[in-house]
Amino acid sequence: MPKDIMRIAAVGDLHCTKSAQGAYQPLFANIGEQADVLCLCGDLTDYGTPEEAQILVKELLPAVKIPIVAVLGNHDFETGQQDEVIKILRGAGIHVLDGESVEIDGVGFAGTKGYIGGFGRHTLGAWGENGIKNIVREAQDEVLKLESALARLRTDHRVVLLHYAPIAATVVGEPESIFPFLGTSRLEEPLLRHPLTVVFHGHAHRGSLEGKTISNIPVYNVAMPLLRRERPEMPPYRVVELAMSASALNQANEPIAGAPNTAPNHDGQLTGFQPTGASSTGIQPTASAADSGTAPSPAAANTAATGSNGNRTGPTNSGAQRLEPRSAIIPSN
Repeated sequence: MPKDIMRIAAVGDLHCTKSAQGAYQPLFANIGEQADVLCLCGDLTDYGTPEEAQILVKELLPAVKIPIVAVLGNHDFETGQQDEVIKILRGAGIHVLDGESVEIDGVGFAGTKGYIGGFGRHTLGAWGENGIKNIVREAQDEVLKLESALARLRTDHRVVLLHYAPIAATVVGEPESIFPFLGTSRLEEPLLRHPLTVVFHGHAHRGSLEGKTISNIPVYNVAMPLLRRERPEMPPYRVVELAMSASALNQANEPIAGAPNTAPNHDGQLTGFQPTGASSTGIQPTASAADSGTAPSPAAANTAATGSNGNRTGPTNSGAQRLEPRSAIIPSN
């Protein structure tokens, strides 16, 4: 029997290291209990090695029995072995999207890594040296991949996975000088040409939790370091509920089981609802430095991986957290 609601969990920037065995299973077990699909938004590994990918798979498979959809991030390209990383992940049954799409229980997922280039009137143009033109060309190639993936979907709900940000709002909190390295508004262009439900990305460790496209589609930054810092009382992943039937909409304002009375019922404002405790803009800027793409220290604790900006990105005591990081239910288009 079809479900009334599909619960999608999303997280990025795991930065799994070769010493991370055993660190992620409590987190993944929690996700497996709370969600119907898991989306992984890049930087799955720390240096992009096959060994790290194999450890990640060993962490995932015993704990997560739900479908997994993923895109790679810049860290997964570091050693030039991204094809082997993809092979390992796909061999474990993970849907790794690089300009592809997949349909799961009536919901369409489209994804690609994305690229750099800046936002709005500060977007890098294809002018001058070949190196600059090559950056713009690669960004445009990623846009074409996303466009192609979305064009193949015919589902009512369409979910987009990226690593780089498609809008500036979700990188606010990072130093403005590195905004061009955190994403590009070129990635927003295909998002405006297709009916969408929600967009997930990572990469900006000190950005903002959420924003919206010009067409009012919610965009969530699900970088694990950001989620852990901004919502320390919850496990570091985002859950969005999609209404798969009309009756599911009646559940949109029900309180979350187990949530404290002092906390809002929902994380942010989504299509058609004004959740309790939501801010007027839905944007929660933070401060300080960012994931600049520089290589992290090879030292890593047994209980946590270290991200490129020095944040400890592995889960700590996530199995003890039972609050549900839920957002409002989104109706179909």
